[in-house]
Amino acid sequence: MNISLETGLLVSSILIFCSILISKTGYRFGIPTLLMFLLAGMLFGSDGLGIQFHNISEAQSIGTIALCIILFSGGMDTKWKDIRPVLYPGIALSTAGVLLTTFITGVFIYWISGWQHTEIGFSLLGSMLLAATMSSTDSASVFNTLRTQRINLKNNLRPMLELESGSNDPMAYLLTIILIQCIQSGSVSGIEIASSLFLQFLIGGLGGFLFGKLTVWVINRINLRNGELYSILVLSFIFIIYCTVFLLKGNGYLAVYIAGMIIGNSNLFKKKEIGTFLNGMTWLLQVIMFLILGLLVNPHEMLGVTVTAVLVSLFMNFIARPASVWLSLLPFGKKINNQSKTFISWVGLRGAAPIIFATYPAAAQVDGAEQIFNIVFFVTILSLITQGMSLSWMARKLHLSEPASDNEENFGIEIPDTVGSQLHEMLCTEQLLSHGNHIKDIPFPKGVLVMMIKRGENYIVPNGNVELKEGDILLLIAESHVETPTPPLADTHRI
Repeated sequence: MNISLETGLLVSSILIFCSILISKTGYRFGIPTLLMFLLAGMLFGSDGLGIQFHNISEAQSIGTIALCIILFSGGMDTKWKDIRPVLYPGIALSTAGVLLTTFITGVFIYWISGWQHTEIGFSLLGSMLLAATMSSTDSASVFNTLRTQRINLKNNLRPMLELESGSNDPMAYLLTIILIQCIQSGSVSGIEIASSLFLQFLIGGLGGFLFGKLTVWVINRINLRNGELYSILVLSFIFIIYCTVFLLKGNGYLAVYIAGMIIGNSNLFKKKEIGTFLNGMTWLLQVIMFLILGLLVNPHEMLGVTVTAVLVSLFMNFIARPASVWLSLLPFGKKINNQSKTFISWVGLRGAAPIIFATYPAAAQVDGAEQIFNIVFFVTILSLITQGMSLSWMARKLHLSEPASDNEENFGIEIPDTVGSQLHEMLCTEQLLSHGNHIKDIPFPKGVLVMMIKRGENYIVPNGNVELKEGDILLLIAESHVETPTPPLADTHRI
């Protein structure tokens, strides 16, 4: 059946509109936003309202584009100062953790294959392939859940989890591709697997670093009269990086994530505008990606793998993920306490990335590919429901949560990195006002000025006659080398 452009656009727009409304309803009940998009796709799909979409290749292509931008945007939001203390544990989780999860889960799947109620019969390699597609935590789900639920965590857990989720997709992708090649060739060579992993990570890491530096150099030196074009320029660089590294036999996903980190931690012209543009693109592509994946699945086909999916989900949540986390973090001793390890074990969120990786066996026509896709889809839904809805509760139970700041970016002001100054926000507390009720009474360090005051919904330009009140938020500008006031003088954070 031929569908006109106008009809296709109308249907797509209505799908996105309805998905956003559905996600708003789910958010009130603590249901992860991305899960609602996924369920919306299933609702409108072949077993729901009847929209037919069965093109694996198109879904894979859309997922690849979306993952590139999601990983790049996540890399830009990752700050060196935040991840430096947790860099090595994060890398251990994203590499050794993925390998351990694949092996442990793969052995379990092979063990339950052939059971009367599981209705699966995977070989050992097939079991490992199924495990590999689910072995990484999904960057879109983790970034989205931590940020939309405003989860603030102690012990540098948030940057560690975001670093892990942003950097472990490449490892899961590599394992999936390598295992597909092994199944198709009928042979397994440990040396070939190890060398492929090494080259992919070497080329991907080096390519991401060099392209990231090149992007910064170009953005800061090119003179575009239209400022909005800088965001489009960065968008083009994302796909140049991914495709070039991919063609050089490197890992494109790792490259775009590292390039995003390099760019996000550099002095960059129009950085705020670029970040705002990419955040909007990330949301749009997440909606489209989860909708497409929801349309792709036929829910009635998942009924045949219900027992297997539930068993695999329970095993991964309570055995494979905790075991891989604790073993991966073993070299770091008591630097990471047991409560933190327990919480990291629970944040094994699956999402779009595992489902996209599960399309690769189908595209390669691997035996049992349809079962792999349905099991991964089912496990992803269970993960988003059980883990996604309980992250805040688990953080509180383990005494790892901190009060969320309601003041972040209240002013919406940014100054260029090249100015050599930084913006900070300061909350007026009773202790701060003990010095006096006027700006001149507060002992700010030399080189710190108050630019603006936010009181409720009102903004006040400071002068000598303005009387400060408890709860006011002060916007400070400070020279980069100046140490800004910190508690107990006041509560501050950098913009």
